[in-house]
Amino acid sequence: MLGIFLAGLFSLVLIGVPIAFSLMGTAILMMTANGNVSTQILAQSFVKGIDSYPLLAIPFFMIAGEIMNEGGLSFQIVRFARSLVGHIKGGIGYVGVVASMIFAGVSGSAVADTTAVGSVLLPIMKENEYEVPKSTALVCSAGCIGPIIPPSIPMILYGVVAEVSIVKLFLGGIIPGIIIGIGLMIGWYFHTKKRNYPSTNRATLRQIAAATREAFWAIILPVIILGGIVSGIATPTEAGVVAVVYAFFVSKFVYKNLKLSKIPEILVAAIKSTSVVMVVVGGATAAAYLITTAHIPELLSDALLSITDNILILMLLINILLLLVGCVMDMGPAILILAPILVPIIKGFGLDPVYFGVIMTVNLCIGLLTPPVGNVLYVGISMSKENMLSLTKALLPYIAIEVACLLLITYIPGLVMYIPSMVGR
Repeated sequence: MLGIFLAGLFSLVLIGVPIAFSLMGTAILMMTANGNVSTQILAQSFVKGIDSYPLLAIPFFMIAGEIMNEGGLSFQIVRFARSLVGHIKGGIGYVGVVASMIFAGVSGSAVADTTAVGSVLLPIMKENEYEVPKSTALVCSAGCIGPIIPPSIPMILYGVVAEVSIVKLFLGGIIPGIIIGIGLMIGWYFHTKKRNYPSTNRATLRQIAAATREAFWAIILPVIILGGIVSGIATPTEAGVVAVVYAFFVSKFVYKNLKLSKIPEILVAAIKSTSVVMVVVGGATAAAYLITTAHIPELLSDALLSITDNILILMLLINILLLLVGCVMDMGPAILILAPILVPIIKGFGLDPVYFGVIMTVNLCIGLLTPPVGNVLYVGISMSKENMLSLTKALLPYIAIEVACLLLITYIPGLVMYIPSMVGR
């Protein structure tokens, strides 16, 4: 059954069948192999997968991110970050990382994060004669922090599939996201050391205060979202609604950059993105039902135990698997397909599924930078007009940094679990 699952899924994907229909087709193949094809079970599993209250958070965070980008909040965040670190040599690069970390606290999406920050910063970096491939590579790598620092759309998917606390997953991503941001800034420091990149004058306290005042409404939103979730005042879904209302109010009435005529366009974009996610969720749930009934997790667990019973080696093998999967599959489908298989295995080894969810998210975020299906890579190509080979080459040092950060949080679980351990729910 494992062979049928893998062969069926990858054969359908390779011939160009959309991932949602590939999953449904694989479920039918597995049913056929069992001699019990039931369209009723298939339909019930599909509907059960998307009939989930926590999944409502996804369209709301998508809408909030679109409104922020359209309403100029991303520009205010970049301006604020530039007042803090713009005076350092190559400072616009550091601005990109800091701004991405702040914007990550709103969008929950790597593509939205990269687009919002990159559209503001890359023209400035070009104007100041920064190397375009390296600059774009940094912005793309920083954009991948988007799904790690809460809120996070992939973590919502994982929480639903693995039946673990989305709040704890969100909290578990804070320290790893900061670590990756620091790692990228260290990498940028060594890049700029041998280059004559310009820097701006150090901002005065008055200028910093002015930039903070202007950006206050934008940078306070992540605090509102996370504070509401952690305090128990709001669920992640309710926090998503708050984010939409707040982003609309600030964009329309404070910064006054949002035109009402743009609202239908924003909603249509969010509906399209959400529809794709939901269809994939339904297909993945149907496949997951067959995976469970075929006892594939137990078979894989036995196979891994036959290789090693050392937890350190096990996590290394799983990390390698996820990094390879991330190269050929987008985050959402990868989580929906692999979480039902891997979570029972890591539970059997006594690992916390919250810890593993953060590791899995970081792993698959790195895949967003790699060809052939790296969505963030293609966003970078579109914004910079660089070719894939040039940008991929420039990305390699930053991918190496993110892999090093991944190994750090893998083998020091306290970096992930410290904050979640302080929350009881």
